[in-house]
Amino acid sequence: MTASEPVFDSEQREVRLGKRGTILAAGIPAYPVELPITTTIPEVRDSYGHLEAEAKTGDRVGLAGRVMHLRVTGKLAFAALQDGAGHPLQAMVSFGEVGDESFERFRDWVDLGDHLFVEGEVITSKRGELSIWVSKWQIAAKALLPLPNLHNELGEETRVRQRYLDLIVRDQARQTVRTRAQAMRSLRETFATHDYLEVETPMLQTLHGGAAARPFVTHSNAFDMELYLRIAPELFLKRAVVGGIERVFEINRNFRNEGADSTHSPEFSMLEAYQAYGDYTTMADLTQELIQNAAMAVAGSHTVTWADGTEYDLGGQWDRISLYGSLSEAVGQEITPDTDLDDLAQMAARLELDVAHPTHGKLVEELWEHFVKPGLERPTFVLDYPVDTSPLVRDHRETEGVVEKWDLYVRGFELATGYSELVDPVIQRERFILQAQLAAKGDDEAMQLDEEFLRALEHGMPPSGGMGMGIDRLLMALTGLGIRETILFPLVK
Repeated sequence: MTASEPVFDSEQREVRLGKRGTILAAGIPAYPVELPITTTIPEVRDSYGHLEAEAKTGDRVGLAGRVMHLRVTGKLAFAALQDGAGHPLQAMVSFGEVGDESFERFRDWVDLGDHLFVEGEVITSKRGELSIWVSKWQIAAKALLPLPNLHNELGEETRVRQRYLDLIVRDQARQTVRTRAQAMRSLRETFATHDYLEVETPMLQTLHGGAAARPFVTHSNAFDMELYLRIAPELFLKRAVVGGIERVFEINRNFRNEGADSTHSPEFSMLEAYQAYGDYTTMADLTQELIQNAAMAVAGSHTVTWADGTEYDLGGQWDRISLYGSLSEAVGQEITPDTDLDDLAQMAARLELDVAHPTHGKLVEELWEHFVKPGLERPTFVLDYPVDTSPLVRDHRETEGVVEKWDLYVRGFELATGYSELVDPVIQRERFILQAQLAAKGDDEAMQLDEEFLRALEHGMPPSGGMGMGIDRLLMALTGLGIRETILFPLVK
């Protein structure tokens, strides 16, 4: 027994191990490789759910499920079975139907949590509950540890650390998995309607780039070199655009060696897409369509219902506001790309905002998050960001000192970002050099100068729009859950 193993679980395990041994000694497999299953619990419920009380069908079926409730009363036993999706069905085991030896074995061998195969007639009980009147049964998989107390809610730590238990006992956990699958399918279908191609790009990279973030570092024994887990697929997807894949997207994992909280995970799923001859307006339109289609796929409406019962409207045309304009309105004075750095720093200091390696752009964005972000209720595109915080983005075609970038805020957190991509290799090199200078001053989120990417750009990348969206955060917007609930198996300490 380990120090963290509950005594109750340990005692239960010893008892159940004994039962496993007894089953095997009787020449019966405790984990059979094959069972004569003829149907599923949902199929039985769909076909016979209309029956009245005490009905007998004469129809025999064979099915399996996990034992969630178990009650033995004299010569009759009741087992509530549940399939993986949470669909229930009662199995009734009678002494008179299965015989003395089989009934005694059922009473002695079967525990809560076991997977159980039953074969018998479809009937309804006196109370009208759809049931299987069992003539044969077999343990399909013997559970050595008990289920948690089904009368008490699982704590958050248990739900996260033992997600398999969460999936067994909680409808919301199972629904979240289905919601994620439905949303992913919808995203791919929407991209298909716009003639996008899905690709995969490297997760192990010799240089980290594509976003301002601290990377995870690893080592390749085969190549005897330091490698980075990717923080973004951007630089490789842009290579694909250079090569002629003019509408491209990827849904895959990113890794950022940074803090974890209710909206951040060190490992997360990311969608990125690039479209030749598009711009950041094109990508904003596409992103709204992607999210609204996903909402329709999971909820049948643009209005989604969160886990706490709150309704959130993702419909209509979403607001688009200027970063500098909304900040100026909030503070009551004009803030522009020409606002003095010292003035911004003093404003941040008065608010006790801690900005590491402060630049004009970092200070403006911190101030905006303080003054404007908390008031955003509806989905909102925030447009036109400082140039020094967006080194891979094209300069604004009208306003000097800003770039054509938007961030999408939903539920008060950043859900997606989009750009008019910087495709001029000369300007891109200059931006990389500025990033390298920041890195030399100790900014571990600054990008590295990527000569191979610049070489690709020098072969000519068409004007393009790009967007990125966190899949886990999309699920947060659709369900109202925190990020650790939307990730099936999140990293925990």
